[in-house]
Amino acid sequence: QVQLEESGGRLVQAGDSLRLSCAASGLTYGYYHIGWFREAAGKAREFVAGITWSGSDADYADSVKGRFTISRDNAEATENTVYLQMNSVKPEDTAVYYCAAGRARSILQSTYPFWGRGTRVAVSS
Repeated sequence: QVQLEESGGRLVQAGDSLRLSCAASGLTYGYYHIGWFREAAGKAREFVAGITWSGSDADYADSVKGRFTISRDNAEATENTVYLQMNSVKPEDTAVYYCAAGRARSILQSTYPFWGRGTRVAVSS
């Protein structure tokens, strides 16, 4: 069973940097792409960034392109850690951030069957 656990969320000031981590385990049967999504209060959950299983390719939402970087550590075959480096954060980045695992490289939530519980990021102005 694939399990995901996010960490690293905290209160920061605008312009600061922080790194979120997603610990993925149970990746036993093949390769999984990992996506980061976020959900702000009163808004729909949205795609933030995604990375292919090999770590060779990544996708970003326009709102974070140039500020956020996704990477992954595949040191273990069935346990990976995926990072979301967030630089120059803005108040509009305030949200609960979720990581998700799926077989397809996609920005669509529906293509990710496995989700973590989220980590909260708050950016003060």
